Amino acid sequence: MPNAARAGMITIGPDLEVKRMGYGAMRLTGEGVWGHHGDIENAHAVLRAAVEMGVTLIDTANSYGPEVNEQYIHDALFPYADDLVIATKGGMTRSGPSEWQRNGDPAHLREECEASIKRLGVDAIQLYQLHAPDPEIPYAESIGALAELQREGKIQHIGISNVDSLQLEIACDLVDVVSVQNRFSISDRYSLEVLLACERHEIAFLPWFPLASGGLADDGSLASVAAAHDATIYQIALAWLLARSPVIVPIPGTSSLGHLDENIAAAAIRLNETEMRALEGVA
Repeated sequence: MPNAARAGMITIGPDLEVKRMGYGAMRLTGEGVWGHHGDIENAHAVLRAAVEMGVTLIDTANSYGPEVNEQYIHDALFPYADDLVIATKGGMTRSGPSEWQRNGDPAHLREECEASIKRLGVDAIQLYQLHAPDPEIPYAESIGALAELQREGKIQHIGISNVDSLQLEIACDLVDVVSVQNRFSISDRYSLEVLLACERHEIAFLPWFPLASGGLADDGSLASVAAAHDATIYQIALAWLLARSPVIVPIPGTSSLGHLDENIAAAAIRLNETEMRALEGVA
């Protein structure tokens, strides 16, 4: 498993040591993940508060906004704390609110990566993730483009996202994959097979949409465990992820300072074996 050098920590790849409760910045955009957030000052405040509360991994993407999300991170946090890891993604283009198009063309990936470097104000991206496979481009070609950028020193570590087990194996044959970002939560185990593969390969697993809330409020087991810990059901959902696998690094997103505090506090909740068995039925 990725090295847990200290309690609550994980080392992604050989040297990116972060706390296991990260922050996903996607919600700091307009409706449909398009355009500017309605309160830019609040967006900056949430980012600064996340770091002040101890978050050391922030996840973003060129396509969030597009572009504005990375710019907020720069404007709020630059110069960055020495222990802060900023992970971004390329390979997805936008044509409007809630509209997403995949583009894994190597030339396009290079252009997006270099633009992200400039927006974030860094010499290299610490963790650059291919946002999704492009069915029009052989997956190996897209991964190869990231490998070339890594050889040039523009990417330190490579991650992948929205993949199946076969695509994970293809990528691992070509590069040192240090992270996978797939949809996964207490109520949605769609990517369980990929999570198990990440455990075998000792790859960090960053679940997106970790607080998928459909039906959670009506689940008696979840409510019972939450009451026992004087916590919300969403805090228990995050605590379950941390307990489910040592490679999981949740990246819950919010534009609320109050919810940010709740999410980070969930890392301190310890679920026992009886509670974990009770929560298996939430899916």
